[in-house]
Amino acid sequence: MPTYEYQCQACGKRFERFQPITAAPIRRCPACGRNKVRRLIGPGAGVLFKGSGFYQTDYRSDAYRKAAEKDKPADAAASSSTAASSPTGSSDASSESPKGKDGSSTPRKGKKK
Repeated sequence: MPTYEYQCQACGKRFERFQPITAAPIRRCPACGRNKVRRLIGPGAGVLFKGSGFYQTDYRSDAYRKAAEKDKPADAAASSSTAASSPTGSSDASSESPKGKDGSSTPRKGKKK
C-alpha cells in the first residue's frame, strides 16, 4: 500500500496517510475539520528493476567502464587458449555413441522378442 501526502487548503497542514490504492482520497482535514484537503503529487519511490536485463550495475561510471574494457582483451585471450588446448575431435571409436541393431544411435522402445 502506498503512502499518500495531503495538504489542507484552508489551514496549510501537511500530513501523510498509508492507504490502499483503491481507497478514496481524504477530504476532511484532521487539524481544522474543513473539507479542503488535496492529495499532493510526490516524487515517488526509487524503482529497482529485477530480472533478466535490468541490473544495478547497468549504469556504471565511465572510469569503471574503461577499466572493464582493459580487462576484456586479457579475458578473451585466456578463454581462447583453453579452448585450443582441449581436444575437439577424436578418431577413437570408443567415443562414438552405441548403435542399435538397425544402425540408429538411439535404442527403440517396444516389445522385447
